[in-house]
Amino acid sequence: MTVRSALGGTARRATALLPDAAVARIFPRRFSWSPDALSTPVAPGTPIRLFVGPVNSAGQGYAWARAAERHLEGVGAVDLAIETAGSRKFGYDSDQSVPEMAFAFANQWRRRQRTALVEGFTHLLLESGRFAYGSVPGSTPQRVAAGLVADGLTVALVWHGSDIRLPSAHAELEADSPFGADGGYPAVSVEILERNAAQHREFARTSGLPSFVSTPGLLDVPGSQWLPVAIDPELWAGGGEPLRRAVPVVAFAPSNSPMKGSAGIDEELGALAAAGIIDYRRIASVPWQQMPSVYRDADIVLDQFRLGDYGVAACEAMAAGRVVVGHVSEAVRSHVLATTGRELPIVEARLDAVADVVRDIARDPDRYRALSAAGPSFVREVHDGARSARALAPFLGTDIKEP
Repeated sequence: MTVRSALGGTARRATALLPDAAVARIFPRRFSWSPDALSTPVAPGTPIRLFVGPVNSAGQGYAWARAAERHLEGVGAVDLAIETAGSRKFGYDSDQSVPEMAFAFANQWRRRQRTALVEGFTHLLLESGRFAYGSVPGSTPQRVAAGLVADGLTVALVWHGSDIRLPSAHAELEADSPFGADGGYPAVSVEILERNAAQHREFARTSGLPSFVSTPGLLDVPGSQWLPVAIDPELWAGGGEPLRRAVPVVAFAPSNSPMKGSAGIDEELGALAAAGIIDYRRIASVPWQQMPSVYRDADIVLDQFRLGDYGVAACEAMAAGRVVVGHVSEAVRSHVLATTGRELPIVEARLDAVADVVRDIARDPDRYRALSAAGPSFVREVHDGARSARALAPFLGTDIKEP
């Protein structure tokens, strides 16, 4: 539970009439903010003005904004990211950021932000069912979104993963689900995720707004459409051909270990490393800007083994031309093939087979090197932002730019 959610609506209502400077002084320094540093977005001078926010999960709000500008006629875009300890650690780009506590409690900023949004923008891509412009005491994100529609904005919802994934349903589909009996995900956290996802699905169902999902594994959200994650392939290119070293380097950088892996992976690959079969590198708390060099220096990149899906990290590793290993369900693989005409070049491995698969890659590098070569072209075709822009074009009411 975040500080914001722990303090809850009562504290927000109690401070609703205070100026931002007074509210900021109430909190300890580590939770406070500078009211003078809170900006509002400057609307682009284009016919279609898209605002994306306020989550920017894995930098995707920013990436989708840039993709829309780059590939769609008449579109300018701005993204907003709530700044948390986690987001500061990873350092993703964003056009506008606001500290988490300011988003919850800065009343004057919230009113300025709302005015900038309503008066300056034509479209809103609302992430994760959050408030669009700061927490509104006594209201809900649903009512705020409906108010923006009434004020003339065209609004769509976009979901990233844990915000809309129902743990109970996922545990029935995936044998290694982090939410199942053998998953080990904290029970209290599972309850919170279940409650939030159910509320968000109700929001999506009753709002009448279109829903986009960032990964194919989330397409069980009724009426949803895939909005592929977008990355810059060139940022990740430039590494040498993988599996040319006598001892291949294996990198594993799960953003959420209980959600995507297990301690057993570290133990088993540590044993392979001790036997001289691989060089195992467990990556944690590395800023996003440093990850291209981490991946370029690896031969094999482990993705996730519990969710049955793939996302930004897998795309980055594929763009780097690495051998990517993860568990991706047949439903997801089939949807990717049917939608794009391309096989997903991720080596399949269930949680209990990761070490065996890595050992096989080390034993037969030529076979897997050919698979890794498909990664960069797959990302350029599916995840460089062009396909994301095409998904957004009908919502924005515009066309793809002519080459």
